[in-house]
Amino acid sequence: MKHELLLLHNKEKMENSNSYEYSRKVMKDVSLKELRDRLAEFARVRGWDQYHSPRNLLLALVGEVGELSEIFQWKGEVERGLPNWTSDDKEHLEEELSDVLLYLVQLADVCGLDLGQAALTKILKNAQKYPVTKPT
Repeated sequence: MKHELLLLHNKEKMENSNSYEYSRKVMKDVSLKELRDRLAEFARVRGWDQYHSPRNLLLALVGEVGELSEIFQWKGEVERGLPNWTSDDKEHLEEELSDVLLYLVQLADVCGLDLGQAALTKILKNAQKYPVTKPT
C-alpha cells in the first residue's frame, strides 16, 4: 500500500491549539522543500526548534538509521520488492525509512544546505567518476 502521511492543518487551529490533523493520502511526488517547510513548522509550533542543532539532529538521525538496520539485521539477504515480507513488516520499514529521511531533511535545513541540489550535484560527480563502460 503506497501512501504518504500528510499533515493537514488549519493555520488558526495550529496557532491556538498547536494541533495537527493527520490524514493518509496518496501522493505522487512530495518535494524536499515541502518536507522541509512542514518539518520546520511542526517543530516551531511545539517549541522544539530550539533543540534542533546540527549535532542533535545528526545523533537522532544515527539512532533512526540504527532502528532501520535492526529491521534487516536477522533477515539475511532479501529480494527486491520484499515479496516474502508481511504488510506489517513493510509498514514498519516505511516508518523507519521516513524517520531517516525526515531527520536528514531537517539536518540539511538547519545547516543551510539545499539537499536536493547537493544530491543532483553528487549524481553528476559520480557519473564523471564512474563513466559508463561497454563490456568487451
